[in-house]
Amino acid sequence: MQADNAVRPRRIEIEEFFADPAFSGAVISPDGTRLAYLAPAYGRTQVWVRGVDDEHTAAICVTRDERRGIKTFYWTDDPRWLIYRQDTDGNEDWHLYRVDLEAPETPAVDLTPMAPGSRVLQMDVMRTKPGHILVEMNPDPMVIGLYTIEVATGQWTLVREQRPDGDGGGAFGWETQERFYSRQDAEGNYEIFAIDESDERRLLLRLNGIEYPIGPNPMFPAPDGDALVLGLYQDGTDEMRLVRQAHDGTQSVVAALPGHSLCVMGFATEDFGFPPSVFFSRRTGEPIAARFVGDRPIIVPVDPHFAEVLDRLSTLSDGVIDTVSSDTSEQRWVVSFLNDRDPGATYFYDHSTGESRLLFRAHPQLAPPDLAPMTAVSFVARDGLPLHAFLTLPVGVEPHGLPLVLLVHGGPWANDMWGYNREVQMLANRGYAVLQVNFRGSTGYGRTHLTAAVGELAGAMHDDLIDAAEWTVAQGFAARDRIGIYGGSYGGYAALVGATFTPDYFAAAVDYVGVASLIDYIEALPPFVRPHLRNNWLAYAGDPEVAAEAEDMRARSPITFVDRIRTPLLVVQGANDVRVRRAESDAIVTSLRDRGVPVEYFVADDEGHDFQNPENLVTMFRLIEQHLGRHLGEQ
Repeated sequence: MQADNAVRPRRIEIEEFFADPAFSGAVISPDGTRLAYLAPAYGRTQVWVRGVDDEHTAAICVTRDERRGIKTFYWTDDPRWLIYRQDTDGNEDWHLYRVDLEAPETPAVDLTPMAPGSRVLQMDVMRTKPGHILVEMNPDPMVIGLYTIEVATGQWTLVREQRPDGDGGGAFGWETQERFYSRQDAEGNYEIFAIDESDERRLLLRLNGIEYPIGPNPMFPAPDGDALVLGLYQDGTDEMRLVRQAHDGTQSVVAALPGHSLCVMGFATEDFGFPPSVFFSRRTGEPIAARFVGDRPIIVPVDPHFAEVLDRLSTLSDGVIDTVSSDTSEQRWVVSFLNDRDPGATYFYDHSTGESRLLFRAHPQLAPPDLAPMTAVSFVARDGLPLHAFLTLPVGVEPHGLPLVLLVHGGPWANDMWGYNREVQMLANRGYAVLQVNFRGSTGYGRTHLTAAVGELAGAMHDDLIDAAEWTVAQGFAARDRIGIYGGSYGGYAALVGATFTPDYFAAAVDYVGVASLIDYIEALPPFVRPHLRNNWLAYAGDPEVAAEAEDMRARSPITFVDRIRTPLLVVQGANDVRVRRAESDAIVTSLRDRGVPVEYFVADDEGHDFQNPENLVTMFRLIEQHLGRHLGEQ
């Protein structure tokens, strides 16, 4: 890797990196005449609507949530109504709100009024019943139901409800047709059944549970109701493919790419804005393309018409497609791109005329030459397991002996990918090398890589991070005495493991909503979640209800070894986090302060597991900037 001979870029302010996007999330209307998108107003991100040929000056802001920015919205099949999703201060109790586009000044209507602890889990616009949406939610916190909701009136109709039966099972199909049933057996394996006309279940598939820690995702019914489309490790292959499993038992490959696995991030982490794993036809509902993991994400078309469109879209940017939407004729398209140095560029394209134009850039205040390129690298762990990572080196700085930040992704059943990352760019702008490692247990690198993490929390999973940092030192990029570790969720756990299991290795650590006690974390999760833990936390980390496993979990929990911490530590927590409760962070901080060990602590009262409000992000990253600057030293 050569030194970047560019001039050192300007010092970009924290507020510029962590401001809400000027424009983002554009989706074209079903009739192709309007755009809906996100842009700031009233101090938060709101939904705006404009004609497809209009400028933003002609747009109308159709929402007014002054408490928390809106991130997700949906066109309906009726041009009058638009729906958006929102929770309260990050508590993930999602509700659906209806906006009247004919009277956008009127308050939005909550279509899913429910008590605290209940939430919308999934939503689709119904093709078989115009004017209705299909919603999975739990008005009773322990009972998940499937409902149709008439958008104009808000009237609910129960399709079916599923009471906990211990196996996490449930019937599903195309809209309200129950054609398939999925459950877990006593060993945690997934069993998928066809439901025949006599209502009998016929076994189609049995899947090894630990190979699917977040479930068989993606998994969705085909529009004809006669098949499931799902991600599978098929015929002994190590890579995940997108496969069609027919009701009659036959199986065919929808999309595959030798040497690459299907990316599941869009399904597994939809609350956090990751790119879609599968693209769907607005006209037919069928998959038209799938995303695979690579040094850059790889889009594989499976529909001949979309293959033609993709060829033309790919000429608009040197990035990789992030999101696409079309009208129902699939002639007018809106596409945004992933790019490490030009985030969120969004274009309009008319396939019938060949016309294309730039609609907007998400962050026009950021100049691509000021941002650092992200490079895919690979190396081998100490036990021979191949590891893949992304290295970002600061622009205009000799890449030798730099301070290094090991940025650890959450999950852990997730993966880092190439593209713009505001945390990475902020750190690179301050002169840090940044390394993002897809350690064992990360998705997207095959089942061998994934299942190598079983029983290895605070073990080989942590060794992978150390091995990655050592590789960076050996290449000359990083100074061994100037290495920091930072991450959120599982990444926060990894930072705490670094500070307790290898207390002399890191010069600084930042724990953002990280797990301190594996036992407390699992026991604090909502009750309806527990049937879905069998193949992830219970299989990979342990079951606190089994004495021997509970003892091992304590031995892998940072809180057990908090007296070892001497690494300078910053802890960041959302008060409303329902995944990693505040008690996790309080326990670490209280223990250190009781012993007189300095620790910095920031709690945001109006945030959850994923900070959204710009003022909190600015405060958080100012603290991170100061913390790393004191203990690693900016370059």
